[in-house]
Amino acid sequence: MYKILIIEDDATIRTELQILLEKYGYKTVVTEDFENIVKFALDDKPHLILLDINLPVYDGYHICREIRKQSRVPVIVVTSRDSDMDELMSMNLGADDFVTKPYNTQILLARISAIIARTYETKQATELAFGELSLDIGKSSVKYKGATLELTKNELKILTLLIRNEGAITSRDDIMNELWQSNAFIDDNTLTVNINRLRKKLDEIGAIDILQTKRGQGYSLCD
Repeated sequence: MYKILIIEDDATIRTELQILLEKYGYKTVVTEDFENIVKFALDDKPHLILLDINLPVYDGYHICREIRKQSRVPVIVVTSRDSDMDELMSMNLGADDFVTKPYNTQILLARISAIIARTYETKQATELAFGELSLDIGKSSVKYKGATLELTKNELKILTLLIRNEGAITSRDDIMNELWQSNAFIDDNTLTVNINRLRKKLDEIGAIDILQTKRGQGYSLCD
């Protein structure tokens, strides 16, 4: 069971996050001792930290910077501050992701799942499955009801991300970041071409309409 430390001073939000995460099988840890929050985070050894920016005593930037001096534990900044500068500062200080409030709970869960999988499971997992669809990462191939096709590097990355997000919607930005680490200089149409090629291959092996486009949101897999 993966343990998630919630660093959030709003009691209502903190409790809502605890209920949500525990419902999905995570163990949660919270504290109101913001004076010693960095020591608590390092001593407790969580698998992932959800970190607000606006906190008493020390802000999230300071906490993230101090944690990064001693630990590589994944940190997702979850905050109502939504400027590009806030996101840039968070990433520069070592945060692994940045989510703004109010957030879609399924998207937050998907991002937590993806980071945990990438951090703790990627080295062990060579095969992934979604329903009757199976993905062999080592062989870069996909199989559905006995039919198998090879995938390109980008197709493999896209399908791996979608399967690990377990049916939740994955945004275009998240996919582009997975493929190219940045979407700043990538033509948006390039992702569409890759998605369409992957969808065509899935159709060829009988997994018709399993890759769904969620207009204005992104993509997901559907049984």
